[in-house]
Amino acid sequence: MVVARRGAADRRARARRLGAERSHAAPGARERRRRLSDRAARAARAQPPPRSPAAPGEACRAARGRRGDLRDPDPFAAVAARLRTAGAAVRALPVDVLAPPPLAVPIATDRAGSTIARISFHSRALGWRDTYLVYLPPGYRRAGHRRYPVLYLLHGDAQPASSFLRLGLQPALDRLIRHHTIAPMIAVMLQANGLPDNWRDGSGPQYKTYVGEVRAVTDQTLRTIPARSARGIAGYSMGGFGAMNVALAHLGSYSVVESWEGFFDNLAPELAADRRLLARMPLHAFVWGGRQDAVASAKEDAPWAAALRAAGARARSAVWTGTHSFATIERHLTQMLIYAGRLLRG
Repeated sequence: MVVARRGAADRRARARRLGAERSHAAPGARERRRRLSDRAARAARAQPPPRSPAAPGEACRAARGRRGDLRDPDPFAAVAARLRTAGAAVRALPVDVLAPPPLAVPIATDRAGSTIARISFHSRALGWRDTYLVYLPPGYRRAGHRRYPVLYLLHGDAQPASSFLRLGLQPALDRLIRHHTIAPMIAVMLQANGLPDNWRDGSGPQYKTYVGEVRAVTDQTLRTIPARSARGIAGYSMGGFGAMNVALAHLGSYSVVESWEGFFDNLAPELAADRRLLARMPLHAFVWGGRQDAVASAKEDAPWAAALRAAGARARSAVWTGTHSFATIERHLTQMLIYAGRLLRG
């Protein structure tokens, strides 16, 4: 009987010690998780401020031979290089059979409640594993069944997906949504490898096809409205050409297109081929350039908008004061988000 009581007492003592250890360990684990979360948020925010290109005249030219672009350090470059090396020997899965779909991994959430997340998948078009960024509007996590329109964003030459964050995309969308200027939307910032050759398909990576892959993966992963009327595409500089090229080539997928400081080399045949389709599938377009832009002449914007209207699209153009620079884009970012946000159907 004494032995039994001692055994019971020992078990109670061990239980108390274990409980004490757990009570001390839990705060430590929470603190470690908090530190990791803080580090991730700091890493996402620790980006250099936008700056103008050092030598815009050095921009290379591709379609007409022209690929003028804003240049900034690419924080994705090392990761992209490793992914290309590792992924070259691995055949990417077709996006239509991804099961389960990839996860949207949160990177940072701001005070307004919007989240920047990353999505990774094996791109068959590129030949390596790609990671792109998404903006999820405030309330996305709580609104369990609500679906959202999507704006796809293509960066310029030698730029990362995060360049849109440095331009102020997240706070701009937060403000517009908070003031009910536009309905909540998702924004998708494509990555590729930072050098997307005007977002065209070529002999190597198929960048235009990659845009379609990202659209399919996004529809599988997020609560999007998977309809043409709820999709738009925009881009700056080389991305402006890419957005227009993709929209005309896939008219059944996008109802809004914007080109910011872009160009339109050799797109007239594509537009001519779309004339009959534009009668049934209206396309809203806004193209603009900087008056002092020495890389992508703003003189092209009004004639291209006129050609779009003649083909049946609803197009507008503008020429604003500024050079081929992030500063010019940043000044007009809100206007472009309003244009797209009011036209995309929720």
